[in-house]
Amino acid sequence: MHNPDIRARTIAMCRAGVPNAEVARKLGIPKGTVGYWKFEDRARHPGLYPVVGAECPLCLGTDPVGRPYSYLLGQYLGDGHIVAKKRQHHLSVACCDEYPVIMDDTQQAMIQVLPGASTGRVQRTGMTEVKSYSKHWTCLFPQHGPGMKHTRKIELAAWQRTIVKSYTWEFIRGLVHSDGCRITNWTEKMIAGERKRYEYTRYFFSNVSTDIRDLYCQALDLVGVEWRYSNRRNISVAKKDSVALMDLHVGPKF
Repeated sequence: MHNPDIRARTIAMCRAGVPNAEVARKLGIPKGTVGYWKFEDRARHPGLYPVVGAECPLCLGTDPVGRPYSYLLGQYLGDGHIVAKKRQHHLSVACCDEYPVIMDDTQQAMIQVLPGASTGRVQRTGMTEVKSYSKHWTCLFPQHGPGMKHTRKIELAAWQRTIVKSYTWEFIRGLVHSDGCRITNWTEKMIAGERKRYEYTRYFFSNVSTDIRDLYCQALDLVGVEWRYSNRRNISVAKKDSVALMDLHVGPKF
């Protein structure tokens, strides 16, 4: 049993929007107790609590901010997934620790697409999960579903296609930042009777899902980049003019 004064102070702080963990720390009571009292009081007096959380543009009848959304869509289709359970909703994108700038860009895109949703990072072995917590991510990425993405049909909604068409390079950049790479190949050629080493840049994109690979190729077609399959799952961009376009709009990963 807790002192009634402690409970009253707890409720007052909760109504003021103070996080549960901070209330528990300041008053020296368990966080679970704070949550239970807050749940009971908010059920009785919902109007006394501040409105928190993200406002979903789709639920409000508008479209997401196009540029960051197109980039984040590419990241989600590559290395992202959504957890959508009764008590847990979040978007997670796996980012390699070798590319901190990509990590920052991913988190910033989440913030711009769904303002008000809390974001964070969880360190794993060799990689970091960039996360954003909101039930509305399933609205924004209708490709979400049970199982791995390559085991189900992946196609864009009409409003997603419109955004990708307007911000095609951002979509391509998100896909390359997740499942692509930029490498330097080399070969030897005989020039004026002398064997010389010749280096050239190439972009690769690899994904198990045929549908996602097709979306990548369609995007490349939109911006005039020539591509080919180097094997069943690997798409290559190696023509000089096309590589120059990719360098201008995508570039190396950092």
